Amino acid sequence: MLSIYNSKSKQKEIFKPLRANEVTLYVCGMTVYDYCHIGHARMMVAFDVINRYLRYCGYKVKYVRNITDIDDKIIRRALENKEPMEVLTTRFINALIKDMRALGTLPPDLEPKATDYVPQMISLIETLLHKGFAYVGSTGDVYFDVMQFKNYGKLAHKDLEALEAGARIAIEEAKKTPLDFVLWKLSKENEPYWPSPWGNGRPGWHTECVVMSSLELGQPFDIHGGGNDLKFPHHENEIAQAECAYGKPFVNYWMHVGFVEINKEKMSKSLNNFFTIREVLREWKNEVVRYFLLSGHYRSPVDYSLEALEGAQNALDRLYGALRGIDLTTGTIENEVAKAHEVRFMVAMDDDFNTPIALSVLFDLARELNRSKVEEPSNVTALAQMLKKLAAVLGLLVSPVESYFQKDAHSVIDANEIEALIALRQSARLEKNWAKADEIRQQLAQKGVVIEDSGDGTTWRYQ
Repeated sequence: MLSIYNSKSKQKEIFKPLRANEVTLYVCGMTVYDYCHIGHARMMVAFDVINRYLRYCGYKVKYVRNITDIDDKIIRRALENKEPMEVLTTRFINALIKDMRALGTLPPDLEPKATDYVPQMISLIETLLHKGFAYVGSTGDVYFDVMQFKNYGKLAHKDLEALEAGARIAIEEAKKTPLDFVLWKLSKENEPYWPSPWGNGRPGWHTECVVMSSLELGQPFDIHGGGNDLKFPHHENEIAQAECAYGKPFVNYWMHVGFVEINKEKMSKSLNNFFTIREVLREWKNEVVRYFLLSGHYRSPVDYSLEALEGAQNALDRLYGALRGIDLTTGTIENEVAKAHEVRFMVAMDDDFNTPIALSVLFDLARELNRSKVEEPSNVTALAQMLKKLAAVLGLLVSPVESYFQKDAHSVIDANEIEALIALRQSARLEKNWAKADEIRQQLAQKGVVIEDSGDGTTWRYQ
């Protein structure tokens, strides 16, 4: 039985979807003004696995992940670049899609853009004004009146007085309190705008997700997720608007993903301590990066380092190594030994998507597979197919086995040259010219290539 840690209750809860065998999932996506970094990848990969596992369990999932394509940062960057905002956002939406495909994430069922929902956002703001939860400030901007929503702070687990006392936001003359947040912002010169009852402007960031999630999934819906940094104020502000406007609960389960850190400090563009996805993938295989991101529980931070990526590489080599030389096109997984590992894998994932434990099950399965190659050959095919099947839930072991070992982003020697040298070495071995064969082995080793001889022939891999 699946249990999910609900950020709102701060405890694990048995997952009970609103409709039997169906799950509605909304995730706050990217603000498209720059390339995504590995911190963004952590959130995207975490929810990719959650989506995959829910489907593996037989749920019909509707997965919506938005794109923020109107925002102060976007406007600033477009002005700096002296290009239209739409040109900027289109370029980075395409880059986002390419990066997510490179990481092996499945596309969401729907990826709405904020600019396509502005009329609906205006309608929401009108409702909040009509119900007395919003006001027009002295500058003409529209604000949400936080003091009118007594449950404000329930996601952050803070009461209104504590939040107000701790607010670091300077009180603007147009705002009643520091916690009030903008719903509609009047445009300045050279800024994009939409017409509204309050003047030409654009919606506030916190409003877009309320509209897109409610329209596409209904209200309430099952799961709302995002990075840990969105819990407050973004998700708190979503709850306030949705529940005040519609008079009913907004979301049943809130899920938040921990940060990628460097030296115990959050990776972020504001701290300039980030590595973009494309930079990292130039040096590391995509599955290695995925493995690293899944090596810690999604709610916990993971520390980005060369050692962590090397560890992920070595771990993945072991899993792929267990599959070498096995014909995966035949046989069945209907095997008691293989099924026992599937049960353990599902127990781990049912416990709030515990990927570190799920990965340990894969290694137990790989060890059993290696043992069976010698002691119980009849189990080999079933174990190998189960290993592939379970790993695929995590987006791992999806490459052909030999191509995984023979693909390296920063190798100084390509596959054709390696194959040619191995052929020369084989000729030397047939001629019993062991010195020449050893010389070729050393030559390959110096270029980072390991060759392995077996009764089935010679295989190779990058170190």
